[in-house]
Amino acid sequence: MCARPRRSIGNLPAELTSFVGRRHELGEAKRLLSAARLVTLTGAGGVGKTRLALRVAADVRRAFPDGVWLVELADLGDPHLLPNTVATTFGLRGAGDPADGLAEYLEDKQLLLVLDNCEHVVNECAMLVAKLLAVSGGLRVLATSRHTLHVEGEHILHVEPLPVPWDEDTGATPVEAVLLFTDRAAAVSPGFELTPDNRAAVSRICRRLEGIPLAIELAAVRLRVLSVDQIFDRLDDRLGLLTSRQHAAHPRRQTLEAAIGWSFELCTPAEQRLWAQTSVFLGGFDLDAAEHVYAADEAESDSTLDVVTGLVDKSVLSRQHGTFGRQAWYRMLETVREYGSGKLAAEGSEPDVRARQAEYYVNLARRYRAEGFGPRQLEWVGRLRREHANLRAVLEYCLSGPERASRALDIAASLWNFWYGGGLVPEGCRYLRRGLELCGERTLVRGRALYAMSFLAIQTGAPHAELLSELGELADELGEERLRAGHAECSGMATFFAGDLPGGAQQLERALAGYRVAGDALLVFDTLILLAAACFFLDDPRGAAAAEEALALTDRHAARWSRGYALWAVALHRWRAGRPPEAADLLHEAIALRLADRTLLAFLIEALAWCQSSEGAHDRAARLLGGAAAVWRLSGARVGEMSPYQGFDEQCAAQARAALGDEAFDAAYAEAAGFGIDEVVRYALREKPAAAPAASKASEPDELTRRQREIAELVARGMTNKEIAATLVLSGRTVEGHVENILVKLGLTSRTQVASWLAGRPRRPA
Repeated sequence: MCARPRRSIGNLPAELTSFVGRRHELGEAKRLLSAARLVTLTGAGGVGKTRLALRVAADVRRAFPDGVWLVELADLGDPHLLPNTVATTFGLRGAGDPADGLAEYLEDKQLLLVLDNCEHVVNECAMLVAKLLAVSGGLRVLATSRHTLHVEGEHILHVEPLPVPWDEDTGATPVEAVLLFTDRAAAVSPGFELTPDNRAAVSRICRRLEGIPLAIELAAVRLRVLSVDQIFDRLDDRLGLLTSRQHAAHPRRQTLEAAIGWSFELCTPAEQRLWAQTSVFLGGFDLDAAEHVYAADEAESDSTLDVVTGLVDKSVLSRQHGTFGRQAWYRMLETVREYGSGKLAAEGSEPDVRARQAEYYVNLARRYRAEGFGPRQLEWVGRLRREHANLRAVLEYCLSGPERASRALDIAASLWNFWYGGGLVPEGCRYLRRGLELCGERTLVRGRALYAMSFLAIQTGAPHAELLSELGELADELGEERLRAGHAECSGMATFFAGDLPGGAQQLERALAGYRVAGDALLVFDTLILLAAACFFLDDPRGAAAAEEALALTDRHAARWSRGYALWAVALHRWRAGRPPEAADLLHEAIALRLADRTLLAFLIEALAWCQSSEGAHDRAARLLGGAAAVWRLSGARVGEMSPYQGFDEQCAAQARAALGDEAFDAAYAEAAGFGIDEVVRYALREKPAAAPAASKASEPDELTRRQREIAELVARGMTNKEIAATLVLSGRTVEGHVENILVKLGLTSRTQVASWLAGRPRRPA
């Protein structure tokens, strides 16, 4: 009986279609990757660089103990955000220079980094890759780009189109282009196969498309409605028109334009218009977004849903399985989207479409602010993560001219706690700062942006005095009580973090009163948490009452993300009252939520260290302090460095040093300080590290993978698939598949039986 193979590390997606051909390129790419630390796959758009890179990465993943990690750059519009985008893939979200954070993280790793679609950020990719390769001897980089990176030591593999038949291809074995067409045709037209009757036409199609995989796949899709001969006849006309243009453009780009242009011509006028107008969505869109930006012709009778359905049927749009929330999600291939973008620019309606898109995201951000403290809280967070590329594009558009900057401020201000909790503080600050510089109007929107920027600046230790001063002046000028309360909250927070605890608590009390009058449940909750923390350090009994009220508020509003903060606040005061076991139980409950909020997790791990110290578990306390330091580093917030928190950390560390000795303390602390997020959480919850099971137990039905066990625990807590997807940042389809596999593996028939199974399993020791 064989032991189960070790679970691979990384984020490579599963292949959805078969991989055809490329045997020579696969071998050559793997050979280069074994000898060189940077390999770039170059070639024309649509030639299959991405697919080849993913197959190469999958084939070599066992050679990289720290995994194979894919970073997709097609949606990245701002080159300056490249380091942030790569860092986010590894869960690194810090307040400092993201490139420096990446270099530090990768220094001792042995992994393969796959950078896909580098051509529009080639200079930034070159600088980042050069820096990372210089500090990490175990790093390999596999890039795809239409241009070389021009980095020292770069090895280049030019990816050519698939081989095509240069005669009627009557040989026994079809060439790769014909095999690809046949495979994709059979997928859309069951029963299709290559026969003596159609082989010549298929060969002609592949020759006309010059073996470019994307063009071949687009052509094969048309077998839903056309015969092979009809496809060839239409494609022949389109290529004749498009290849008669000037020859300044790359010929392979001309061929790709011909294929996509032909697909465009097969669409109805309404479908063409929607294709062009929805090309402004870099990260995909749902039906609501399409309806908002789409301006139909007055003579059209089809609804937006009808037009979207037509584009899905024609494979211009694909519906993404596993969506957050209640809405289906649609995407275009990047080259298809670029073609639509060109059409939009040519017809002169782009400014109007982008204005409607900006309006849509202003309203979306406001809805998040209004509904984000309630039962859909985690769903909203998941949606904003999905919309991240679109939010970036809209914010950049709005910040490209002062006349639109107020919309950027409106969006960025409404998302203040998404930037904070999502580990995106530097990005949120960047948008807010630019918007405040561009838009000087003394409006409520500016006031909200000043509040958001002040909050984030104080939490990260950035300069904030001028921001607070203007916020206070504008609140008085507008006579806006909520802004006055916001000024009091931020001033109290700054005073508290500076070490003046009584002064901070006094101002937070003022803020709380103002928010109660305004009826803003989110900001009442936020201030209660801050007040509970300030009173904790003052040993003031009012803090326990504030914490309990905050917890009750999250229960009343069913706000599960916020509940994590409330559990932390209540736990602090239970510990302060000499009840560390109760406090630890509350902290474990909050950590087990596995929320994607690094700042909250750092608070929880830090407090758990204090509890362990009180119970004499000094080795665990030392490791938890190290784990908290690791999470603080990733969160971007610097609250843990503020004097009130730092004092308790130092006291906890001193007690552990006295009990363990300097050498043992330093070793335990350093080990945990090198943990990743998952390792910190597992250690805090006393879960065993993921390990390959013993061979003798490989066939036992209760051997769940680490991810399956994680999902089973959430199922046992009564969470729906949608809630699990939002909590773990997975697709709904992925969660559904895991739940089905869990039931089959355990021999169960219902979700309720999962809880009983878990209850009968032994708890995982530390």
